[in-house]
Amino acid sequence: MTSSTWGASRRDFMAGAAAGGLLLGMGLPGAARAQDSTPKKGGTLRVGYTQGESSDSLDPATYSNDFMFATSYAVFSTLVEIGPDGTAQPDLAESFEPSADAASWTFRLRDDATFSDGKTVRAADVISSIRHHMGEESKSGVKSLLDQISDIRADGDKVVIFDLKAGSADFPLILNDYHLTIRQDMDGRIDPDSRIGSGGYVIESFEPGVRIELVRRDDYWKQGRAHFDRVVLLKVGDPAARMNALVTGEVDLIDRPDLKTLPLMARNPNLRVHTQNGTLHYTMPMNVTAAPFDDVNVRMALKHAIDRQAIVDKILLGYGSVGNDHPIASSMRFYNADLEQHAYDPDKAKHYLSKAGLDSLDVTLQTSDAAFNGAVDASVLFGEAARAANITLSVSREPDDGYWSNVWLKSPFCCSYWGGRPTADLMFSSAYAAEADWNETSWSNPRFNDLLVSARSELDQDRRAEMYAEMQSLCQTDGGALIPAFGQYVSAMSTRIKMPEQISEMWDLDSVRFIERWWMA
Repeated sequence: MTSSTWGASRRDFMAGAAAGGLLLGMGLPGAARAQDSTPKKGGTLRVGYTQGESSDSLDPATYSNDFMFATSYAVFSTLVEIGPDGTAQPDLAESFEPSADAASWTFRLRDDATFSDGKTVRAADVISSIRHHMGEESKSGVKSLLDQISDIRADGDKVVIFDLKAGSADFPLILNDYHLTIRQDMDGRIDPDSRIGSGGYVIESFEPGVRIELVRRDDYWKQGRAHFDRVVLLKVGDPAARMNALVTGEVDLIDRPDLKTLPLMARNPNLRVHTQNGTLHYTMPMNVTAAPFDDVNVRMALKHAIDRQAIVDKILLGYGSVGNDHPIASSMRFYNADLEQHAYDPDKAKHYLSKAGLDSLDVTLQTSDAAFNGAVDASVLFGEAARAANITLSVSREPDDGYWSNVWLKSPFCCSYWGGRPTADLMFSSAYAAEADWNETSWSNPRFNDLLVSARSELDQDRRAEMYAEMQSLCQTDGGALIPAFGQYVSAMSTRIKMPEQISEMWDLDSVRFIERWWMA
């Protein structure tokens, strides 16, 4: 069975059910849907980005923010990409197909795909690029996702075969990840700092955490993509400065606008607000190996001491919904709708403190608006609500620059966010599996980890649903992730920016592929 897409069907496995398809709600206002139907070439796109750090590099194993994710997709290419319906679609691969048990996947590369230096993309390039994220020495954020691979081999220059340790129905979707862009093979390795890619743009200049300038390739092999002549990505961390840059015309597009300013923006006929539903969620990870968070009763006390609805109403201004301390969005396949909703309940929080042998609790929450817009205010709101449960929550505001390298994964209690993943397996494997490099809570639950491996290769869809439901319950009752809210993706832009009628909503800005997919009127 050769697939041009993978993951849409909900029928039996070989018809595609097990590939984890999902239909994400579009959620765009009518004005954002009225688009010019025919893309046109030309123009310079200037983007004001919230994120970006001085430690950024072109090494794909190091990518940790949207600034580099967007660059990765624009300059380099992946084997597959996520389409508007949430399915895996061909990119560098023209087709992919599984063995009967999904323990082996064969990818055939496009004949016309070339790097910016004119060389053809070969199987060896794919193998070296993926292996860059594997092995004991790798520090890549997707290392744990690739542990399921037992071997990667070439069948000639245009066929790559992935042999897995067990069946994985969702495997193609992993290869859309922004870390897994394809670089040129150099005797079994890649040059992680190389600027040569097979994407639609080349890098003209790169100032880490400050500015990236891209120029379109005239010889780009993918038809109907890469429309802008030039793209300039700018780090503009301050929300007010970012909004001002858009209003004054210094940039054409910003991510994460200050939600409080959106009513004012609506009065400007040259600007529009763009919203997307999806899998975005905000977390306050507690490191379960550090006291007092090593006591599950303390974790449960904090989960009941936060007013989730207040955060949705006052911080997200309604652009979101309450979270339930697991990362699976209601729009995703295998979402467990039967779990009891964790709610603000100071008495229940006191009950759990008592079970932990405590009358009161003092903790510090490290935070920054680099984590998400409004993270500092959300933390203060949390502290105010927690007082009724005899919990003193001190808020430590950290510098925006360096937050992801100095605080996240190092602090015992901080703020974070996740753009989500296309399937439950990928989300859990990225941040909740015991061995995941981005397991921000250091949580290791034996039952959860057993279920994660079993569900990945389970072809009975009813049984698979039961497994993922139990895993969500384990996250909620035992895990270290306090997830107060899911948010809509919100961006603001000039009305000159156009996009297809349907876009991918797995991540912000057309799953961060807007540079290749959008155009200027």
